Amino acid sequence: MPGSVLGVDFGTSNTAVGLMRDGMPTLLPVEGAETTLPTAVFFDFDARAVRYGRAANQELFDGSYGRYMRALKSILGTSLMHEKRGLMGQRLTFVDIIGHFLRHLKTQAEAQTGQTFDRAVSGRPVHFHSGDPTRDAKAQEDLRACYAAAGFKDVRFVPEPVAAARANAAVLGSDALGLIVDIGGGTSDFTLFTGDGSNVDILSTGGIRLGGTDFDRLVSLDHVMPQLGKGTDVRHSFGDATHLAPNAVFADLATWAKIPFLYTKDTLRQAQDLARHAVEPAKLTRLAQAIEEELGHDLAFAVEAAKIAANTKDSQVDMGMFEKGLTVPLTTAALAASLADQGTRLTEEAYATITRAGHTTDNVTHLIFVGGSSLMSVVETAMTALCPNAHLHRGAALTAIGDGLALATADPF
Repeated sequence: MPGSVLGVDFGTSNTAVGLMRDGMPTLLPVEGAETTLPTAVFFDFDARAVRYGRAANQELFDGSYGRYMRALKSILGTSLMHEKRGLMGQRLTFVDIIGHFLRHLKTQAEAQTGQTFDRAVSGRPVHFHSGDPTRDAKAQEDLRACYAAAGFKDVRFVPEPVAAARANAAVLGSDALGLIVDIGGGTSDFTLFTGDGSNVDILSTGGIRLGGTDFDRLVSLDHVMPQLGKGTDVRHSFGDATHLAPNAVFADLATWAKIPFLYTKDTLRQAQDLARHAVEPAKLTRLAQAIEEELGHDLAFAVEAAKIAANTKDSQVDMGMFEKGLTVPLTTAALAASLADQGTRLTEEAYATITRAGHTTDNVTHLIFVGGSSLMSVVETAMTALCPNAHLHRGAALTAIGDGLALATADPF
């Protein structure tokens, strides 16, 4: 007899698991009483142990000796997935690392329910990678391999916005037309649908590789990385000529998934050499400090916190990890300016999703926001301008995909 089926919302920033219980979709506690787990892993080199979720974050904040990883979903479909890296005496790929994370969730769910889960219904974005079907298929193949590494015998994939539409169908009347606006940590998905509370008719889907971690990256590049030397001049080794500090290291330091790969002797030497020849040495010395002291994730968390705060009022990025009292202002207007082009990209994809189904944007009666990043003002501004007649629904933004996948566990596998 096969074991039970677990719904898994494996997200770039957070992950949840659920099933049907007494006819209702139910998310399971996976860390204390919490039903979501930050998608983060910390390899504690001193304790020779692996920490997950909030415990992983705490190890980072405490300055424990080890390696922290977040935004693991962003690596699916890339060559990095299958590169072996030395961690605590083992040679591990990211298939292994994500597999460990999913196995941890499987174990937690089995402890909560007393059931054995050997099959999973997994969410997936409409597109892991925009405009690249081959890479997109490879990403799903990679994720399937991660589930196998976690101990699942089989997995069925459901597009995340389809799951969210199913969970939200009850807000629609029989003549309503809903657009799911699902902005996650790494992708943005749109689904146009109708439904009566029990059945969902999917009319069109669309998606691009753009999410909350991209918002973080853009804010960091515009407002924080200049304090580490981005855009400043570096003198040539001989003569008086100068050139701009190379952008690649700043782009990687501003990207959650790439931060762990910067902590190498070669990168540190490059940063120290830039600082020695810098016209503004104090700034590039901070870059070298970020590499040497492994401050990339501390800085990324500070950017993320400021971004969230600036969504509603003027804020600042705390850069006290470099110098006591060092901050960078981040106003609501500056945040909007940094993300303006992304609002345009979201509008274009949403428009294409609606018109592909033969509807106009004026026809849309309900906008259903899903994912933490859907609550950013840039998203609401773009979507309400596109669909001026639609009612807004934000109440289930953080749980809709998990609830929809839990509903899907009751379907024939």
